[in-house]
Amino acid sequence: MMSGRLQGRPVLVIGAGIMGAGIAQVAAQAGHPVWLHDMREGAADQAKDKLKSTLDGLVAKGRVTAADAEATLQRIGVARSLEDARDAAIAVEAIVENLEAKRGLLRDLEAVLADDAVLATNTSSISITALANGLRRPERVVGMHFFNPVPLMKLVEVVSGLHTDRTVADDVFSLSRTWGKVPVHARSTPGFIVNRIARPFYAEALMLLQEQALSPHEVDACLRGAGFRMGPCELMDLIGHDTNFAVTMSVYEANFGDKRFVPSLVQRELVDGGLLGRKTGRGFFSYPVPEAPGAVDTGPAALPPDIVVCGEGRVADMLFDRVVRHVPTARRDGATPWTGLATATSQLRLTDGAPAFELAAAAVGQDVAVFDRPLAASGHLAYAVARSASQAWRDEVPAWLRALGYIPVLMADAPGLVVARTVSMLINEAADAVLQGVCTPEGADAAMTLGVNYPAGPFEWLAEGSVEDVIGVIDALDATYRGERYRVSPWLRRRGDKT
Repeated sequence: MMSGRLQGRPVLVIGAGIMGAGIAQVAAQAGHPVWLHDMREGAADQAKDKLKSTLDGLVAKGRVTAADAEATLQRIGVARSLEDARDAAIAVEAIVENLEAKRGLLRDLEAVLADDAVLATNTSSISITALANGLRRPERVVGMHFFNPVPLMKLVEVVSGLHTDRTVADDVFSLSRTWGKVPVHARSTPGFIVNRIARPFYAEALMLLQEQALSPHEVDACLRGAGFRMGPCELMDLIGHDTNFAVTMSVYEANFGDKRFVPSLVQRELVDGGLLGRKTGRGFFSYPVPEAPGAVDTGPAALPPDIVVCGEGRVADMLFDRVVRHVPTARRDGATPWTGLATATSQLRLTDGAPAFELAAAAVGQDVAVFDRPLAASGHLAYAVARSASQAWRDEVPAWLRALGYIPVLMADAPGLVVARTVSMLINEAADAVLQGVCTPEGADAAMTLGVNYPAGPFEWLAEGSVEDVIGVIDALDATYRGERYRVSPWLRRRGDKT
């Protein structure tokens, strides 16, 4: 098997759609001679013409020089047949996401290219092991999963199947770096890294919507308030509900019906109704201009003079710093086993996953509310009030949150609220991926920050908090819903065991 570098050697890209054209562009910009091939007559020529327009735009903006743009175009040739590119050292296929179509193409490539040529696939979900099955040299098949738009997105998942030779994966890893990408190694399992770990970002939002805990606008606002660039509802509208639902179904079925990945009735209804998001003009929101959210809560911001900051840790420190700006005489009680704010008659507690009504049952004679995990310094923050609480307390809670610098979002008393349950489940899925050898913790963090622009990686979030907090939230979810969906990864459970 080959051990030499691929740098500067000819590249064949099959499929002249958005992904294939983007791959051809980055390869050519990195100095490779590139062959672009498409089965559809004229598609490769059209893609090259469009690329010229793209490069002209970059020249006009001063991002590349005219000479570099011309050199990039000159490196890209159109292959009328696979035989035209028989000297390619690596072929990257970006055709339709269909197992048999890709297998057929790989067989054709194996018949044309040299025995030491790498056969790479841009599949986002199909098993690399299955794609290589039946080939004469299956060890040279590797996943090279780019993200759209290819020239801008840094991540490349380098995916190894059971047949893949480690040298091939390492060569593609190095090649990706020379193309200006950040590669991460992944084992071929359903969803690879990103599409697997990201499922809870959509799934928890869809669960909250199914329970009518809050609106799509409010779900998105809370997660944007935690630092995500887009909320899950607007992101699903952008991706297309048909596409997002299909990926969820694929991961669910490939995992033999594992309840962690169960699709949502809410999303299925949108798909059945043709409400696919931006491309159809309506999904969770209406387009071209999304529906305006409700009026922002602009009530008073106030804290009582006898307020106490409870608990220890990062959130308690932040609360105390903000409280003393309003109440300089506020005191702190680090002995309290929970984090939050309190008076003699009320408790505003950082969610530990348990619903407010359960906490109120143990806090006899006190009004109780819970607030979501504040991952950012400001923005929308969800809270819920125990059903036993007085009206005066219901009016007071949002004033406390505004005094802390947040925009309060009242929601139903669902366990884990919005951010805490979503982030905990993302961490949990990443922990299982590491446990099963899909990736390393560092690979998971790089994949999620670079592949889907999360504000932090799952293990970075874990380092900022505690394993016990994550386990507590997931156990509370399981106590409410009872089933296989909310089960703590053994990887986390072992690290949370203090015995």
